[in-house]
Amino acid sequence: MSLVSGPGRAGTTGSRIPDELQLVVEKHVEYIKSLDKRKDELEYWLTEHLRLNGVYWGLTALHLLKHPDALPREDTIEFVLSCQHPSGGFGAAPGHDAHILYTVSAVQILVTIDALDELDKRGKGGREEVGRYIAQLQDQDDGSFAGDEWGENDTRFLFGALNALSLLRLLPLVDVAKAVSYVQACANFDGGYGVGPGAESHAGQVYVCVGALAIAGRLDLVDKDRLGGWLSERQLDNGGLNGRPEKLQDVCYSWWVGSSLAMIGKLHWIDKRKLTDYILACQDQEVGGIADRPGDMVDVFHTVFGIAGLSLIGYPGLEEVDPI
Repeated sequence: MSLVSGPGRAGTTGSRIPDELQLVVEKHVEYIKSLDKRKDELEYWLTEHLRLNGVYWGLTALHLLKHPDALPREDTIEFVLSCQHPSGGFGAAPGHDAHILYTVSAVQILVTIDALDELDKRGKGGREEVGRYIAQLQDQDDGSFAGDEWGENDTRFLFGALNALSLLRLLPLVDVAKAVSYVQACANFDGGYGVGPGAESHAGQVYVCVGALAIAGRLDLVDKDRLGGWLSERQLDNGGLNGRPEKLQDVCYSWWVGSSLAMIGKLHWIDKRKLTDYILACQDQEVGGIADRPGDMVDVFHTVFGIAGLSLIGYPGLEEVDPI
């Protein structure tokens, strides 16, 4: 799956702007299917470090659009397994080093297409080996997780570890209680969470921290009113959402902010109609795809999170998305 941007541009609607924008489902399906056919473009190779993530984003978008079979299942399985490292983890593409973020995408893809058995049969290591790879990334002292053998630490990695292990039914392999304590240490006075203790609150980090607590069954630890207030303030006058104060709106926060609000039962604290209009204004209605904001080039990252955001707020005709 290519991470090449374009060729479409958000807000393209031909000679006139329709009275009411609609989600152009078939255009988005064709756009996603076309992404792996652009191998003659330099950007295709410059984004190889996101290849496996791109497959997950595209596949998820297609499932939400109710076109789950638009990508060949067997080709998808073969590519995912070709990215597995002897350590049990997965890299971004064949020959790349293993990292928790790519490993999570691999697990999510295989679960989505009901292919975990193929991992056990044909992988360099079955699900137990993948679980052990993830488990050894946990810091036994503070409960945090490194992204890979080089030790970078981020709350994204902690959430990814719990997410993948829960999907594999292997959560007991790690110290969940210590992971929860680490998330608590990342909480801020404004109700939000950062990449680590003392770091600035950011909507993306809020999502991973709240998601980790949800998986651990400890949402009782969240100050829901304070966090809900901070998250709802991310909505701007144009309906879009930003990731932190004084920043521009971006379609991807339709998911990071919206799902966080959904997990704490505060999704009704934002204007869903205005958010819907903003997301729809960021799509290219001629060639498909969604961008971060109107006028910018579309890409698969913003396409999936725009569609997921629409599903989250009940846009008709989409599969219902799980906020975690």
